[in-house]
Amino acid sequence: MEVTVQSIGHNFNKKEVLVEITHTFAKKKVTAILGKSGSGKTTLLQIINGMIKPYSGAVTVFGVPLNYNNLPKLRLEMGYVIQQAGLFPHLSIHANISILGKIKKLSTDFINTRVSHLMDLVQLPAFFSTKYPHELSGGEQQRVGLCRAIFLNPPILLMDEAFASLDYETKQSIYSHLMSNQKHEPRTIILVTHDWDEALRLADDFIWLENGKIKASGGKKELMKAKADYFETT
Repeated sequence: MEVTVQSIGHNFNKKEVLVEITHTFAKKKVTAILGKSGSGKTTLLQIINGMIKPYSGAVTVFGVPLNYNNLPKLRLEMGYVIQQAGLFPHLSIHANISILGKIKKLSTDFINTRVSHLMDLVQLPAFFSTKYPHELSGGEQQRVGLCRAIFLNPPILLMDEAFASLDYETKQSIYSHLMSNQKHEPRTIILVTHDWDEALRLADDFIWLENGKIKASGGKKELMKAKADYFETT
């Protein structure tokens, strides 16, 4: 198992945000972290990424405790996608996607081949590579963000409400791209969302956070059973 959180507790200004969270995220599967705003979803994701150090408990990645003194190395193996694509406006689409390749000083041939492959995978036209973020739609920018996050083919991908601001049709398109990529390059994906339908469409497993605690967890069968209760409380 590549990611485990054990007895995680955290608070902001003495308000408990996470309480005794313990979970092992299945390797090369998609796990949705469900819950309404303020339930602790994003905080848990940031703790897994090392952006936040929890007040209590431990995070294990690749079988070893999270090393807070060497986070840059870890993050090269952990893609991160946020709600707004977070692209660099002054860089072309090609440069945005390949920025980690440049940091790792990979060959130009490899970088160009990888960019082309990823753009093709998410159905972005090749000529988009010379465009800039402001010339693309929100859905297209989000696909570029996904390409950038998986450029180095990281074994772990974290996604924080990555599709929340997109319209229905764009979401369905990107869902298809994500699932296609998961088929070709399977990885451990942890997906933060408040959208039950999104979790059902994309996830193999789920955990439902409420008031910083795990209210329910399991696979698709358990998710279906929790549907009525989830919509009643959210």
